[in-house]
Formats: sequence, C-alpha cells, structure tokens
Amino acid sequence: MKSTLDSKSLDQLFLVARTYNKFNEQQVSNETIGQLYDLLKWGPTAVNCQSGRYVFVRSPEAKKRLLPCLAAGNVAKVEKAPVTVIVASDPLFYEKLPTQWSAYDARKTFVDEPIMASEAAFRNSSLQGAYLIVAARSLGLDCGPMSGFDNAKVDTEFFSESGWKSNFLVNLGYGEQGGYYPRGPRLAFDEVAKIL
Repeated sequence: MKSTLDSKSLDQLFLVARTYNKFNEQQVSNETIGQLYDLLKWGPTAVNCQSGRYVFVRSPEAKKRLLPCLAAGNVAKVEKAPVTVIVASDPLFYEKLPTQWSAYDARKTFVDEPIMASEAAFRNSSLQGAYLIVAARSLGLDCGPMSGFDNAKVDTEFFSESGWKSNFLVNLGYGEQGGYYPRGPRLAFDEVAKIL
C-alpha cells in the first residue's frame, strides 16, 4: 500500500518550492546530474517513447555558445546559474522504440507520420522536462525553468548534427535566499477543472 508523502516532502516538491532566478556559488556535481537523470527517466511517456533529450550546459565555453540565443532578460540568469539544461526532443525517437516498447510495433505508428511524430516528441519531452524539475527538487536542487530564447539559434548551435529540437531551458543550482519573485496566486479548482 502506497502512502502519502509527508508535508516536508510536499513542501520541497511543490508547496514551498519556487522558481529561482539567482543561485549561490555551490556547483552541481556530475554525480548529482547522473542521479537527476536516473530519477527523471522513470516518469511515464506514451509507448515509453522517451523523446526527451538533455544538454547540461555548465562550462564557460558552452555557456558562451548559449548566451547569444537568449532574450536579454535571461542572459544574467544563465550566466550565474551553475547549470542550464536545454530540454529538447528527438523527432526520430521512434527509432529506439523496438528496444523500449515490446507490447507491439509502435515504431510503424510514427515512421511515416512526421506530424504525429513531431507532436508526440514535443508532448513527451515536455512531460520529461517536468519530471526533470520534480527530480531536481527531490535531490535538493532549485530550478528556474524558462523560455525566452531563440529555438532556431539553439537548435543550430547545439543540435545541427542530431536534429533534436529545443523545448525549454531549466537553470539548476542551489537558490539564493530571496532569489525569486513574490509567489503568484494559483487558479482555483473550479476555474480550471471539472469532475464529471
């Protein structure tokens, strides 16, 4: 029987967790990045397609390549974050389905349907990006997810050989106290949901 997470865990994942714009000097280790992936990979995706792809931008050289792709308001955030993850999707994710999904031949569903494949790749990489945020928070990291960049520039700079497509960015690190905006309100249940 599964139990509800305790309130401290819920606070860390959702209730007290914030979107950070400023991080302290503590670095994120390769070991922590590996643990992060080892958690997020277990989140469900359609036919186990796992279309998400990740580039962990940490070195000064890699950041120098990313900065010209950003909206002006995001440059300082990325410069100061220990790591910026480019969450991307692989439009050819279906080539790995024969080893990842054994229930039936799901590859044939997508191989001749580029629009369907593109939509599935984007949708499921978005899910996996959300899993990345929750996994990072569960490991004690703070996150600053954002758009505000030129997808075409990022794709040319980082994915010209792979053909991956950038989805969104996530700054990772250990947040500075007060390194976030005041928390915005959330819509009430009856404004966004129905039980039928």
